[in-house]
Amino acid sequence: MNPSILVLVNLSEAAEQAARYAAVLGAPLHVRLELVNVYQPPILASGLAAVPMHYFPQMQAETEDALQALAQRLPAPTEATVVAAPITDAVQEAIERHHPLLLAMSLSPEQDLLDYLLRNHVLPVLRATHHPLLLVPEADPPPSRPRRVLVAIDGDFFTLSAATLALAPLLASWQAAYSVVHVRTLASGGVRPGGYEQLGGPLRKLLPTAAPLALYDDAGHAPAPGVLRAVAETQADLLILIARPRSFLGRLFHRSVTAQVLRGCPVPVLLLPADDADQPD
Repeated sequence: MNPSILVLVNLSEAAEQAARYAAVLGAPLHVRLELVNVYQPPILASGLAAVPMHYFPQMQAETEDALQALAQRLPAPTEATVVAAPITDAVQEAIERHHPLLLAMSLSPEQDLLDYLLRNHVLPVLRATHHPLLLVPEADPPPSRPRRVLVAIDGDFFTLSAATLALAPLLASWQAAYSVVHVRTLASGGVRPGGYEQLGGPLRKLLPTAAPLALYDDAGHAPAPGVLRAVAETQADLLILIARPRSFLGRLFHRSVTAQVLRGCPVPVLLLPADDADQPD
């Protein structure tokens, strides 16, 4: 069976754009799409009035019909499922059923809505699954596969999970040029001679073997602005971030570099959950 990408969708135009972009990324491997709509019956409040309970089955049926219509419009084999459950339960169930290469969803540029999505959808999904997650900004995504991919790393060592390493064939299929950015707040200190190769070492198992590890070292900016500056200067059309449990999945999520980059990044972002690792001898 061909590999799959699990796309979390509502019925918005942005969600359809994210699904289409996922189809484009997966086309070289003939990836199929698994659309999952997490259905939560809306409560339409007007004073004390609400939607009568007997309307909920009809509304869910309409959601299922609209989702099937979306599936038929996508340029890849697609299965669509409506799940009435909390999002983490729904995603876990879908992962166990489909074993996807990665998850995908859209993000809104509106600050309040973006914060809501990050806190209530992105963060719970990463915490629950530790699966790679593709986040597609609401603006029109590129119509073709990425040609320039920027990978952002910090000065700490890390290891990549089996779920992340399983993406290697997909990344190789894009035939893109890969660069690695290391952003340091201060202009001096940080990495000892030869340390860059050790920092980027885990990426050798993920990136295509023919891709040169072109390092873009920005020591003059704070991490998040530095990453965004590198995206612009390298004209990257996809950004890969290493999302650490202690920084992205922790209580200070709103202060994390990952969250700051997501708020300002104009291109799709692929989050790769990684484990912190001790520095090699």
